[in-house]
Amino acid sequence: MASISNVTELIFTGLFQDPAVQRVCFVVFLPVYLATVVGNGLIILMVSISKSLDSPMYFFLSYLSLVEISYSSTVAPKFITDLLAKIKTISLEGCLAQIFFFHFFGVAEILLIVVMAYDRYVAICKPLHYMNIMSRQLCHLLVAGSWLGGFCHTIIQILVIIQLPFCGPNVIDHYFCDLQPLFKLACTDTFMEGVIVLANSGLFSVFSFLILVSSYIVILVNLRNHSAEGRHKALSTCASHITVVILFFGPAIFLYMRPSSTFTEDKLVAVFYTVITPMLNPIIYTLRNAEVKIAIRRLWSKKENPGRE
Repeated sequence: MASISNVTELIFTGLFQDPAVQRVCFVVFLPVYLATVVGNGLIILMVSISKSLDSPMYFFLSYLSLVEISYSSTVAPKFITDLLAKIKTISLEGCLAQIFFFHFFGVAEILLIVVMAYDRYVAICKPLHYMNIMSRQLCHLLVAGSWLGGFCHTIIQILVIIQLPFCGPNVIDHYFCDLQPLFKLACTDTFMEGVIVLANSGLFSVFSFLILVSSYIVILVNLRNHSAEGRHKALSTCASHITVVILFFGPAIFLYMRPSSTFTEDKLVAVFYTVITPMLNPIIYTLRNAEVKIAIRRLWSKKENPGRE
């Protein structure tokens, strides 16, 4: 941190100012966060113990669920407990840590979604070579690359922010720490830093989204050569992936590809992709996936009848 900074503690304005509304939000968002942890944790458990889910697609899905839990946990617990607090504070170091892990897990998720699109491309367009191409070694390398990409992206963000001086005020017009709200507190011009963030976050999200859209267009074109049953199964799987892509990239592009503002609408959009979307992903994947539903029923059956094999 720059030596002239004298701010050690930051104060959040929060999502809403009305205490009654904040209590209602607490009652709503606490179960949502718990459902995120339980739902994604159940997917991780299913993939780890079910032999029927031993394929690259579910391997990636289990890591996506792990990232979802971690991503939501960087923001949701603090946000939810602050709903009952009169003064919502965080240390400057804690703020930087929240930014680091928020962007780390966010970009890791983006890259995992891209990896999952590549997996579907190989499975549908090159089915005879699928297992040879998507080897266990390549799957591990792709997951490791997603984590590494998230780390490299986040290091750039942190290097941008730690050079800024913070002399006061110390009130962040948000409910969690992110780059644009923090830029407004810096006692220096942050135009160049904003450009770097635009390139590193906004353009990265747009390019990733375009890659995903292109890959699914290629997949849909190739489905013409498949049987009706094969098309139905592939479309069901791809529909889940496309839904997740839209839910994740829509809000991210909306926030990072436009000038920052302090409108409540921006905070509500942020709530959607930090709290709501991580809960929806396991629902989307399980409701449209027969294999996952069968695995859940088998696990429940074993729980009800522990003596059966």
